[in-house]
Amino acid sequence: MADSQDTLIVAPVCIIGGGPAGLMAAQVLAQAGYAVHVFDAMPSLGRKFLLAGIGGLNITHSEDAQTFAQRYSAPTDWVRQWLTQFAGQSVRDWVHSLGVDTFVGTSGRVFPKEMKAAPLLRAWLQRLRAMGVKIHTRSRWLGWDAQGALRIATPEGERAVSARALLLALGGGSWPRLGSDAAWIPVLQEQGVAVAALEASNCGFDVAGWSAVFAEKYIGAPVKNTALSVAGQAFRQGEWVVTQSGIEGSLVYALSAAIRQEITAHGRCTVYLDCLPHKSLAQVEAALTQPRGKKTLKKYLQARLGLEGVKAALVREFAPAECFTDMTQLARYIKALPIELLRARPMAEAISTAGGVCAEMFDDGLMLQAKPGVFCAGEMLDWDAPTGGYLLTACLASGFIAGQGMLRWLAVQAEA
Repeated sequence: MADSQDTLIVAPVCIIGGGPAGLMAAQVLAQAGYAVHVFDAMPSLGRKFLLAGIGGLNITHSEDAQTFAQRYSAPTDWVRQWLTQFAGQSVRDWVHSLGVDTFVGTSGRVFPKEMKAAPLLRAWLQRLRAMGVKIHTRSRWLGWDAQGALRIATPEGERAVSARALLLALGGGSWPRLGSDAAWIPVLQEQGVAVAALEASNCGFDVAGWSAVFAEKYIGAPVKNTALSVAGQAFRQGEWVVTQSGIEGSLVYALSAAIRQEITAHGRCTVYLDCLPHKSLAQVEAALTQPRGKKTLKKYLQARLGLEGVKAALVREFAPAECFTDMTQLARYIKALPIELLRARPMAEAISTAGGVCAEMFDDGLMLQAKPGVFCAGEMLDWDAPTGGYLLTACLASGFIAGQGMLRWLAVQAEA
């Protein structure tokens, strides 16, 4: 995948990081006729992008613009500005331009027709190379030397690279084995750039511990057709999974920002599980007032409510013992079962991270005010989003915005 390394590189434009944000900026600049060099520390580009697409690459979401923008956690104003120029339809148009068809799933999520990331990345890199973009793998950015040149570590040794404009698109701190190791943080902080602490996002959370009986049978079990609520918010439906240490999955990811905030504020967070979101509390209560006869409670709940398997086991796990002799009380727990979460899983296990370079550090084109000519994009910026296409869309949008900002900067410099 890598192009050959040059002995000395003097480039109008350098991009550090070959993920979606960096490659989108490279496309914007190459289309404008600039010579672009992309450097990446890994042996190949887009590794996190490829891993994210193993289960089916979710590129964006088809919902309306206002709802879409509300999916992003604070600070959100600048993300909304990006989305006015590059949002869901822009993502689909870009994918189509690469010769890849898309479709909208029943959930409203948008996928490539083949559901895979590799064909999309392959077509994109072919386009960029055809446009003259030079790609340098196994090339790690170390910062700046005393003369202001970029320090790039390669297998052949360190070299200095001169650039008129630089984009940093180095990712956050999740999945460090794929290249997002957050090693850029002290480098930027030394330059006076404020960075909000990184936190695990779109991650699992630990409970105090499962009982031996529950763990033996249900670790790894999917929990479907339920709803979760946190911090007094409305219940949200979806699916999640029981893990060795707690809970994880798409529904948990959607609430991860609120869960994280509660843990930060109070040391722990109680989420409430609605085991039967298709039934009202009154309906559950009415079902449980019917005579039980000789049925065991397990058989009774299954017969009256269809409550069985992992959902019934969760009620057993978290509801107090006394509620199993009081059907009115049991109904309330079935509709709002408290599950106490203690901590997020480690950042290295997270799909993404929150935190990063603070919004006030940038101008409207994502140029660092403390470092003129240096731009940032992607997950290394301070924003947060759930899975479902929102992460990828904002990464691409920030790369597009930064690319446009770099064009304006280069034009001004050419006139000076």
